[in-house]
Amino acid sequence: MSLKQPHVAAARIVQDAGGELVGRTRLQKVAFLMQLAGFDKSFSFEYRHYGPYSEDLSQAMDIAVLLGPVDEVERVADWGGRYSIYSLTGEVPGVDYDADRSSFVQEAKKIDAVELELAATAAYLFEVEGIGKIYPGNPWEETARRKPTKVVGGRLAKAAQAYENLRKIKTVNPLPELPPLGQSI
Repeated sequence: MSLKQPHVAAARIVQDAGGELVGRTRLQKVAFLMQLAGFDKSFSFEYRHYGPYSEDLSQAMDIAVLLGPVDEVERVADWGGRYSIYSLTGEVPGVDYDADRSSFVQEAKKIDAVELELAATAAYLFEVEGIGKIYPGNPWEETARRKPTKVVGGRLAKAAQAYENLRKIKTVNPLPELPPLGQSI
């Protein structure tokens, strides 16, 4: 389902997350995975340095913060970068509760931010760019090639497991089945 007011769709993600969502990158990746799962088609995504990204979603969240019902608090991370904490300040107008959608979002938001980024990137490379689906290769290996500093410490395997766990959740459309690590078409 696509909402006519993108800022309402952005606020709904925070609502489905239980009223709070930490991180702009997490917001982007959760929204992309929601789209793959068939819960929403409100935003278009393209590949950027941090994986799937939607400028439409970024702008919609800015409007949701400006008009309500979302509040954004910016904090400085230990490593010096900035991150946002989004929280609901009121009801999201015209949005029906969907238990499956909410369950999916709440599970996705629990995934480590870097592992979520890796999982969403692999899914994007498979589903949108066709790596391992139409074109030769493996989306996990391509993710590792594009993000070598983020896959250290077994994070790629953890991301693959987290993605498989999301695939087990009831969705409108099943998340795509990605080739296992080390297996290419």
